[in-house]
Amino acid sequence: MKPISILEERKTQVFRKGSDEFDISCDKKSLAGSVSQRACVFCGSRVVLYPIADALHLVHGPIGCASYTWDIRGALSSGPELHRMSFSTDLSETDIIYGGEKKLEKALFELIDIYRPKAAFVYATCIVGIIGDDVAAVCKKVEAKTGIPVLPVHSEGFKGTKKDGYKAACDALFNLMDRTREESPEKIPLSINILGEFNIGGETWIIKDYYKRMGIEVLSVMTGDGRVKNFGSSHRACLNVVQCSGSLTYLAQKMEAAYGIPFIRVSYFGIEDTSQALYDVASFFSDRPDIMEKTAALVQEEVKAILPELQEMKTDLSGKRAAVYVGGAFKAFSLIKALKHLGMTVVLVGSQTGSKEDYALLKDMCDPGTIILDDANPLELAKYVLEKDAHLFIGGVKERPIAYKLGLGFCDHNHERKIPLAGFEGMINFAREVHETVTSPVWDLVPRKAWNR
Repeated sequence: MKPISILEERKTQVFRKGSDEFDISCDKKSLAGSVSQRACVFCGSRVVLYPIADALHLVHGPIGCASYTWDIRGALSSGPELHRMSFSTDLSETDIIYGGEKKLEKALFELIDIYRPKAAFVYATCIVGIIGDDVAAVCKKVEAKTGIPVLPVHSEGFKGTKKDGYKAACDALFNLMDRTREESPEKIPLSINILGEFNIGGETWIIKDYYKRMGIEVLSVMTGDGRVKNFGSSHRACLNVVQCSGSLTYLAQKMEAAYGIPFIRVSYFGIEDTSQALYDVASFFSDRPDIMEKTAALVQEEVKAILPELQEMKTDLSGKRAAVYVGGAFKAFSLIKALKHLGMTVVLVGSQTGSKEDYALLKDMCDPGTIILDDANPLELAKYVLEKDAHLFIGGVKERPIAYKLGLGFCDHNHERKIPLAGFEGMINFAREVHETVTSPVWDLVPRKAWNR
């Protein structure tokens, strides 16, 4: 097989533990021509906001951008499902020449009249930024006439990276909270907000149940199974618990500055991190020792229920090698720990939005020889998956074809999946999927395996 080379300009974003001096580059725009796996600014914003189920989500731009929204997420709702719809102003060549503001205004009035949403988000795409439509002015006009919050999301794709989309979404969310805020500033005892949890496959419900059993009230989840009215009381929480740190830490910082709410970063993936997340919240309410007692009992009960099956699967999976490429580095930390519980080694790990601090931690967690990548592309992923002879690739929808073309198992750990992988229940689901995939005899029949015999 012909060797796959790395683009010269990309070499500072690839690190091999044990043989390279650690000075990985990150937080930079994707290299033109490298066909990055990273998503655009618009994608980052819709990842955060789309799970708000009773809001209207309108993409202002060509129809192609809206194709990135139609029911592609596993974000479930316990009630309204307006978030599953895909609406676009479908800008054409004529609109680009003469402007799309009138078309946007008309679309908003029609959709609000038909669907009666509690709020509306308007996502500005690349072409809107180029032609200069005043999206904020149109939103303000429509809001004045309809009486619901109509919020511009400044998510023009060319403005930066997926991280900039997160920031645009956080700005819109904070704006929504500010407009719907309850008058009472008093804190609600034993209450938290969960930030960066999107209810993929119903994970929000699992996590909220843990906190209920601990005696903790969840005021709002941003944004899984989200409702506009719930954000109005979010300023009264005692603590913000940030699950997806890459996407919602900026909002947590804004809420701390405006409302005095401290925040902690957690992860609900894997036994270790789920347990630690619950213990960290219980520790915050140190004046209530009964909370910690309930938490310890909960963790003990949940771990005891899944440990025997995990041990059985570990027998088959010990020594197997996994490649991990995900959006945020915090998820990668949890996956490395979860795979170690199954006896597996991570030989490649990367993210779309990791920071210097994130990659330094990844370096400490990984074994010598592990490849660490920032903002990878398909050729790089293929190169190192083959070099390391991985048995499993864990990623998202864009990584699935790479894995299958190379003849190795794949586990979807992104927003498109339909089963929960968070919490203790999620850990057993994850382990079963990994076990079924890695041990499938079909991988012995792929050409690459035959060449290596």
